[in-house]
Amino acid sequence: MPAVNRQRFREWRGRRPFPGGLLLVLGGAEILVTMKAPLPVLLHIGMQGIAGYLLPTMMIVCGLLILFNPSQRLFYSIIAVLLTVGTWLTSNLGGFIVGLVLGLVGSVLTFGWLPDQEPREKRRRLLRRHRDQASPAPTP
Repeated sequence: MPAVNRQRFREWRGRRPFPGGLLLVLGGAEILVTMKAPLPVLLHIGMQGIAGYLLPTMMIVCGLLILFNPSQRLFYSIIAVLLTVGTWLTSNLGGFIVGLVLGLVGSVLTFGWLPDQEPREKRRRLLRRHRDQASPAPTP
């Protein structure tokens, strides 16, 4: 039974920008965790207060929406990039840079994901076949 569940999860994961959504959720979670850091560790830069908690929470929501509603991934990824850049000022330099980088990379991966793309192995076989046909056979 676990093999069936694993196969189902792989199929589900393959139909959506899973790495991008996961990185975005992890980036938002990391920024929220750094907001709970001890006071001497925190860098008090820019606006503090509700925006410091709101932006990373919205990053997590965008990441989950990307995972569960991939048809709107372009809109969510653009919103997520703006939210992630906003955490630079509101949330301890974007979670001490780590959450900022995770959020940006996740958003970019989501934006660049193409749902109708052929599987990688099939493309590699086609490229090899094309390359073999294009190169002339060596003459003795």
